[in-house]
Amino acid sequence: MAGMKCQLAIVGLGTAGAAAAAAAAGRGIDVIAVDSRPLEQTGASWLNGVPAWAFDMAGFERPVAPELRGTESRFHLLGGWGPERVRLEGPLEVDMRALTERLQLLAEGHGARLIGQTRVTGFDASGLDTTAGRIDAEVILDASGLTGINLLRHPSVARADLCVASQSVHAIASPEGAKAFVKDHGGELGDVICFSGVAGGYSIVNVRVEHDLETVSLLTGSIPASGVPGGVELNRRFREEHPWIGDTLSGGSRAIPLHRPWTRIARGRFASIGDAAGMVHSAHGSGIAMQMLAARLLADTLADGGNPWDYNVAWQRKWGGLLAGADLQRRFVQHLQPRTLRAMMRRGVMTPAMLQAPLQQRPPRPPPAALLRALPGLATMPRSVRAMVPTLARGEALMLHYRGYPSDPAKLATWSRRLARISGTVD
Repeated sequence: MAGMKCQLAIVGLGTAGAAAAAAAAGRGIDVIAVDSRPLEQTGASWLNGVPAWAFDMAGFERPVAPELRGTESRFHLLGGWGPERVRLEGPLEVDMRALTERLQLLAEGHGARLIGQTRVTGFDASGLDTTAGRIDAEVILDASGLTGINLLRHPSVARADLCVASQSVHAIASPEGAKAFVKDHGGELGDVICFSGVAGGYSIVNVRVEHDLETVSLLTGSIPASGVPGGVELNRRFREEHPWIGDTLSGGSRAIPLHRPWTRIARGRFASIGDAAGMVHSAHGSGIAMQMLAARLLADTLADGGNPWDYNVAWQRKWGGLLAGADLQRRFVQHLQPRTLRAMMRRGVMTPAMLQAPLQQRPPRPPPAALLRALPGLATMPRSVRAMVPTLARGEALMLHYRGYPSDPAKLATWSRRLARISGTVD
């Protein structure tokens, strides 16, 4: 395979890389994509919540069973272990292994060349050196994740900005025990019961018992740098405390970067996507929707004659402000304790009008009436909680600032200094 050439070379064939390969090849772009693992082992091996609208906007068909593991059912967000809660509409629950496989097959169907078990051993401005041979490309896309090849030389993510998450699917050993658990927590079969703040403000134990009482899915996560148990440990403890949960059927764990998108996700022929670009909705740590949307944007930009910098500008203007605002929300929530979360729910500060949009990865713009109803409760809360309103205002300021992302790279430094003042963070 020595001396391969293509328009777009992709490093990494998880969800982000597979989506980019499928979208680009579907627009007639010649694609070669490589991954160090066998193709059937790339990407996440767990279930993930993905809003249905993201599939539509990215131009991919919505999932169906068995890839679709749960529809948009009720989502119970509890303060700590409850009983205080807010009821929301949850996203689709999607099997990442099946989604990645579907995207890979779609890419190959459009003519993309996908090569597994191939490591990148070096790269330069015109291509990649790999164990399968040299790949010369007009554009090189880094979809290799948080700990990948780092084409754009982004700084390391601070430990305080890393969520360690664990997701697993289990057989149900006692259907009666599972039914009792759901009933005791005010839900119905198929609902998501999410215990929030159980290991610091930014932590969850998320439980979904399927209607057939055959399986239960668990999602746990936290920021261990805060001195709390990580997602794997939270998962283990919860299973030990609930013997109705049986054998593990599937699952996985990984670190998720929680920060706003990198200020620059393209340079020369290089571009990045997914975790390598910081494309995670930090309010709840999911990046799948943003990866698919970025894949579509990149494909359309290149197919219409644009270059990686054009993709960078378009991405930042369209989605950068949303993700930067989500990181503000994460930083606000991170320091809240379960008792504070419960008080916010009791006093009408945390309501569906406040929380539904972030869960669906939309801009958090509660109606003015909802904000007015929350003010009496906010007035009784500590100053740290009353900072919620300024946080929402800063999020709007970020949305506006990102819409003015400069098309001229020479103006990026000035734009970035203003960004640092609004967000309180630097790259």
